[in-house]
Amino acid sequence: KVTENAKNSLASLKRENPRLEPTLAIIQAHSDQLIQEANKKFAKEIGLRVIHICLPEGSTKDEIVSEILRLNEDPNVQGLALDLPESLYSSKVLNAVKPEKDVDGLSSVNLGHLVHGDVYDCLVPPTVCAVMELLQDIGGKKVLLVGAHRAEGAALQSVLRREGATVLSCHWKAPQLQSELRLADAVVFGSTKPDDVPVSWVKPGATIIHCAPGLLSEKHNCGQQNNPAAEKTVGSLAVAMRMQNMVKNMERWIQSQQYRKWDLHCLKLQPLSPVPSDIEISRAQSPKAVDVLAKEIGLLTDEIEIYGQTKAKVRLSLLERLKDQPDGKYVLVAGITPTPLGEGKSTVTVGLVQALTAHLNINSFACLRQPSQGPTFGVKGGAAGGGYAQVIPMEEFNLHLTGDIHAITAANNLLAAAIDARILHENTQSDKSLYNRLVPVVNGVRGFSAIQLARLRRLGINKTDPETLTEEEISKFVRLDIDPSTITWQRVVDTNDRFLRKVTVGQANTEKGFVRQAQFDIAVASEIMAILALTTSLQDMKERLGKMVVANDQKGEPVTADDLGVTGALAVLMKDAIKPTLMQTLEGTPVFVHAGPFANIAHGNSSVLADKIALKLVGEKGFVVTEAGFGADIGMEKFFNIKCRSSGLVPSVVVLVATVRALKMHGGGPNVTAGAPLKKEYTEENLQLVADGCCNLQKQIQITQLFGVPVVVALNVFKTDSPAEVDLVCKIAKESGAFDAVPCNHWSAGGRGAVKLAQAVEKAANQKNSFKYLYSLELPIAEKIRIIAQKVYGAQDIELSPVAQSQVDRYTQQGFGNLPICMAKTHLSLSHQPERKGVPTGFILPISDVRASIGAGFIYPLVGTMSTMPGLPTRPCFYDIDLDPITEQVKGLF
Repeated sequence: KVTENAKNSLASLKRENPRLEPTLAIIQAHSDQLIQEANKKFAKEIGLRVIHICLPEGSTKDEIVSEILRLNEDPNVQGLALDLPESLYSSKVLNAVKPEKDVDGLSSVNLGHLVHGDVYDCLVPPTVCAVMELLQDIGGKKVLLVGAHRAEGAALQSVLRREGATVLSCHWKAPQLQSELRLADAVVFGSTKPDDVPVSWVKPGATIIHCAPGLLSEKHNCGQQNNPAAEKTVGSLAVAMRMQNMVKNMERWIQSQQYRKWDLHCLKLQPLSPVPSDIEISRAQSPKAVDVLAKEIGLLTDEIEIYGQTKAKVRLSLLERLKDQPDGKYVLVAGITPTPLGEGKSTVTVGLVQALTAHLNINSFACLRQPSQGPTFGVKGGAAGGGYAQVIPMEEFNLHLTGDIHAITAANNLLAAAIDARILHENTQSDKSLYNRLVPVVNGVRGFSAIQLARLRRLGINKTDPETLTEEEISKFVRLDIDPSTITWQRVVDTNDRFLRKVTVGQANTEKGFVRQAQFDIAVASEIMAILALTTSLQDMKERLGKMVVANDQKGEPVTADDLGVTGALAVLMKDAIKPTLMQTLEGTPVFVHAGPFANIAHGNSSVLADKIALKLVGEKGFVVTEAGFGADIGMEKFFNIKCRSSGLVPSVVVLVATVRALKMHGGGPNVTAGAPLKKEYTEENLQLVADGCCNLQKQIQITQLFGVPVVVALNVFKTDSPAEVDLVCKIAKESGAFDAVPCNHWSAGGRGAVKLAQAVEKAANQKNSFKYLYSLELPIAEKIRIIAQKVYGAQDIELSPVAQSQVDRYTQQGFGNLPICMAKTHLSLSHQPERKGVPTGFILPISDVRASIGAGFIYPLVGTMSTMPGLPTRPCFYDIDLDPITEQVKGLF
C-alpha cells in the first residue's frame, strides 16, 4: 500500500515535470547488504534513482560530515539519507544534512517543526511512520519506549502523544524496566534487546515493535515461543516509508522551485544636506548579507556562490528552473548627447529601482555594467551611481568585484600568446615535426583531441585515425599560415597605459627574429567582454569564443580561435565570469552587475544573461531597468539593434536622461571641462539657452520613436537649476512626443526623489508597444551603415575610405555580411565632430575603417580614429585613493 501510493504520487509529479529525475543519496558506513538491497528494491519499484555512497566501516564522524556536505551542494541530489552504525548518529552528523534534503527527518530543524506540530513543514522519520503503521489505534493506551534515544526517540514520543497515547521512556538498565513492561499496552524497542531482558516480562497481549537497525525480517523471533505478545519489526516497512518521504520531499522541492513573491526588507535612508561624498554615503549604510537578499528575491541556496559578505554569483540554472515564469517589463535608461561631466544615467537607473521597490512596493532589478579599473584610477572615478542612488559597497563595486575582468584578461592574453607561438613554430618546423608535436603518441596511443577533429571536419577531412592522413592532409591540418600583417587580436590590460598603444613583440633572441609591431587595448575592449555581454548560455559562449577571428591566412581566409585549438581553454577561464554578480542599492533593492564592454568599439551594454535572469525573478508585474552607454544615438541604438537581436527581449519603455546644464551647452553655452568650475551660464537661470539646447533632447526622442518604444524623459535636477528651467524642459519634452517628462531628485533624496519617474515609467509600460529594428540584417553592410548615419545621426550620407571599402568587400566575401552594425563614433556629438553640439545636419559621415567581432557577432565601422587604450591625465584619481592600514578601509574613491 505504501509503495503503491508513493509510486502513483511520483508518476503524477513526473507527468507534470517531464525532466524530473528524483535522486536519493544514501550514505552507508556498514557492511549490511540487506539494507542496501531493500533500498534499491523499493526505489526501483517506486521510480526513484538511488545513489549509494558506501564508506568503509570505522569511518569517523568528520568523514561522514564531509560526505554529507558534498552531497548538500549537489543540485542533482534532492534527498539525503543515512544508514550508519548507532554510535555515529550524533547531532553533529544529523544536523550536517540540509533540512530541505533530510529524507529521514532527523535534523534539529525538522524535529523542531515536528514537536511544534508544524506537520506541513516537516517529514516524520521513516521508522516512526512504520511504528505508527504497525501499532494503530493507540489512543488512551500506554506505550513504553525502551532504548529509543536521541532524535528518533524524541520524534516517536512526540507523534505518539499527538495520537493520544501515554508515553514513558526508559533505558535497558533501568531498575523499573520489568515493572514498566508489565504495565505497557505496547512496547517499542529502539535498539537491540539484551539477552538478560526476557520477553516474558512484557504484559501478555501487548504489542512489541522492534526498531533496531538491520532487522529486515517481518517477524522477529526472540526465542520465547510461549510468550503471547505480538512481535513485529519495522524492517522493510521503514525502508518503504523512507521512499515515501522522498516522494513527499520531491513535492516540496518542486514547490520550492516555483516562482515566489518577494519578501524584500528595504533599508531605510536618512539623506543629509549638504549631500556627503559618495563613499561616505556608501559607508554610512549597512548592507544586508547577500545570502539574505538572495533568499528575499526567491533565489535558492544552491543557485548562489557567495563572494564575501555583499556579493554573490548567480548560477544560470535559475533560467531553467523559472523557464515557464512570465518575464517582467524591460526598461532601458539612455541619455541625450552628454557633456564631459556625464548626465547621470547610472544614478537614474539606481534611483528608479529604489523608487519602484522601496517606495512603490513593485519588484524591480537594476542591471548595470561592471566598471573598468582604468577609469577608476584614471579620470572618471567610480561608476556605482552617486549620492543617495548608488550600489553598495561602492568600493567593492569599483575594485575587482568578482574577478570577471581579470578572467577576460587571462583568456584574451592566452589567445594572443597562442597566435604568436603558432607563427613561430610553423616558421621553424617541418610539416612532419609539427604533426608529431600537435598529435603526439601518449602511452603508445596517438589520437586527435575533440577540437582537432572539429578542425579536420572544417577542412573536409573526415578521418579520425592520425595514421591515415596523407602528406597533403597533414600539411593542411598543421599549417594555419597566419599573415602577421592581418593580426587583429591584441593583448589587453585593465589599466590606462598610453605607452602600450604601440609596442614591439618578439625581441628576445629565443623568438628567432620574428619581431612584429602590436598594441595593448584596455581589457574591457576585448571581444571576449563583448561576447560575455551578448551570450545566452555556456554553450553559446563557447561557440562564440570559437568563432572569434584573430587574423587572416596567406590566402585571405579567416583564422579563428577554434583553428588555434584554444576554445576549450578560453571557456574554462570564463566559466565563472559568465554568472552575473548580485549586489544591492543603498535601499537594499537587488542589482546585477555583469559585463562592461567598451562602448565605442562594442555595444556598451550590460549582459543579456543578467537581464534574462532578472526578468524571471521580478515576475510578470515587475521591472528590470538596465542602462545603455553614452547617448541614445549610440548606446540605445546598439542596445536595440544588437543586444535585443541577441536576446530576443522586447523593451517596454525608454527613460531618456537629460540635464539642464547639458541642454545649455547644446544651446550654445561655453565648453565644459571636468574638474574646472562651471561658467555662470550654467549656474544662473538662462531660459533661452535651455530652449535652444532642447533641440538635442527632441532629436533623441525622435530616435527612440524610430524603434516604436514609449519614452519618458528623466530630468536630473541640480541645485543650480531654476524651477522655470525645469518646467520649460518638461514642457518641450512632452510637446516633442515624450510620454511624460519628470524632474528627479534621487541623487539628494534617494528613491523618494524618483517616485514620480517610477509612476510615469509604470504607466508608459502599459502603453501600446510597436518595437521594431532599424534595419534588416540581409541588407549590405554599407547600406546598414548608411541607415544608421542618416536616420539616427542626421548625416546627409556616408563616405567609405578605400581601406574601409576593401574590408567591407572582404567581410562580405567571407560570409559575415549579415551581421548587425556597431558604430564606433564619438559620444560627444551626434556627428563625428565632438565640438558640434545641438543637432548637426548636412554632414558626410566618414568611415575610416571597418572591423569585425565575429564571435560577438557584429561589424564595427570606425568613424574617424578611435583609441582603445585610454591614457592617464597629469593628475590621475590614484593621487586621492589610499588604504587605512588599521581599518582596511579604502579612501578617496569618488
